[in-house]
Amino acid sequence: MAEEIKTRQGIVKLGGYLADDQTRCIHYHSRLDIIAIKFKCCGIYYPCYDCHQALSGHHAEAWPASDYDQLAVLCGACKSQLTIRQYLDCKNQCPYCGAGFNPNCSRHYHLYFAG
Repeated sequence: MAEEIKTRQGIVKLGGYLADDQTRCIHYHSRLDIIAIKFKCCGIYYPCYDCHQALSGHHAEAWPASDYDQLAVLCGACKSQLTIRQYLDCKNQCPYCGAGFNPNCSRHYHLYFAG
C-alpha cells in the first residue's frame, strides 16, 4: 500500500517495504540508501525494484531518455524530488541538501532508466 508524503515540490505516493522515514527498505538499507524512484508504469515511488515487483502487481517500465526531465527520484533525507537527469548527473550527492547517495545504485540503472 502506498502512502502519501509531502515533498519540496508537492505530494507524492511512496510504496515499498520501508525500514525508516528516509526511504530505506528491507532490501537496501545502508546509510547511503536514501533514494526512491518513481516508476513510469504506475507513478509511485519505491525504494527499489524488488519492492515494486513484490507490491505493485505489474511489471516495471523503465524511463526512456526522452523523459529524463521528469521528476522521478526522491531524496529521502530532504524529501526533494530530482529529475532523472539531475540524479544521473549529481555525482551521488543530493543537489538540494548534500546528502550522499549510494554509488552502487548505478549497477541497477538499467532496471529504471532505458536511455
